[in-house]
Amino acid sequence: MEKKYRILLVEDEVKLAQIIKDELSRAGYRIDIVSDGNEASRLFGQQEYALVILDINIPGKSGLVLCREFREMNQKVAIIMLTAVGEIQDKIEAFDIGADDYLVKPFHFDELFARVKALLKRSEPVDESNRIVVEDLVIDFRNKSVERAGNNINLTAKEFTLLVLLARNKERVISKQEILEKVWDLSFDTGTNTIEVYISFLRNKIDKPYERKLIYTKPGFGYYIK
Repeated sequence: MEKKYRILLVEDEVKLAQIIKDELSRAGYRIDIVSDGNEASRLFGQQEYALVILDINIPGKSGLVLCREFREMNQKVAIIMLTAVGEIQDKIEAFDIGADDYLVKPFHFDELFARVKALLKRSEPVDESNRIVVEDLVIDFRNKSVERAGNNINLTAKEFTLLVLLARNKERVISKQEILEKVWDLSFDTGTNTIEVYISFLRNKIDKPYERKLIYTKPGFGYYIK
């Protein structure tokens, strides 16, 4: 790995935290572990992290409180939430306050590793000199910004990546499998409704405030922009 990304792991299960640290360290990442929400908040303010792995149920500040705080402090940092609870409402709340991904315990480390790699891909250079224009929607790669009708639209990194995939393939239907592979770097369907949730987030930000809709669904096939 050419670039050593720094990752903050917020997990109060000591054995699990050590396993994750050992495995990610072997892959070339630099890992800081904290088990308390207040300590995590202090450390995040002192260090620059590329990614945070954040348990929801931790002492001190909860993972959800930290997620909202981290996102307000840094729009670009990737955040993966961990929890033993698999209720859809918890997932929606985590995504709504800024999480990029979500894993339910117990999970296979290979799946966590795949999601870490996928989220960190956004740090690599991507057509910095170009921009995409669809109707009154402008995606600018130089500063990773999105505007519609002259209004700035604040997107998370994962929302931005998904929007770029759709916009680059204007009027072509993108299947859920292709989205999983190109946005989440997964070659298999995890059985969750993550894609639907993110499409809903994009529609709320890109389409809902405007009369002209850009994001469409072709039932049974996928999604497209026109």
